[in-house]
Amino acid sequence: MDFQLAQVNIARLRFPLDSPELKDFVDALDPVNATADATDGFVWRLQSEGGDATDVPVFGDEWLIINLSVWRDIDALTAFMYRGRHRELLSRRHEWFERVKEAMTALWWVEAGHRPTVEEAEKRLLHLREQGPTPHAFTLRRTFPPGDLG
Repeated sequence: MDFQLAQVNIARLRFPLDSPELKDFVDALDPVNATADATDGFVWRLQSEGGDATDVPVFGDEWLIINLSVWRDIDALTAFMYRGRHRELLSRRHEWFERVKEAMTALWWVEAGHRPTVEEAEKRLLHLREQGPTPHAFTLRRTFPPGDLG
């Protein structure tokens, strides 16, 4: 059986998406998503009709936005995350998003071809917050090999 890496990250906005404070972030969404889509190892990402997922509800909180995607493996995800335009955006995240203490990012292995739902992603995040890293939901700092779907 082949496995792929699912990842979710959520962020709590500091300002409304249409505010001047978030203009740089919003303007960068399409180019960064296009780069992700073209990256070696990218498989899929959640998107609404607008082409991103900024209007997809998560945890019933209108101030949270979600990024949910599937990658070939951890190396492919990290190569995208820490290079180019995405890296630039990461360095500015505290301008746009609130700092929170609880886990806002989770990783887990899925069978190749599976497309995780927002509900599934929420459950993985809650599991990580409650149990810490396990094969069911983990972080880049504490990973688990594919094969144990947890």
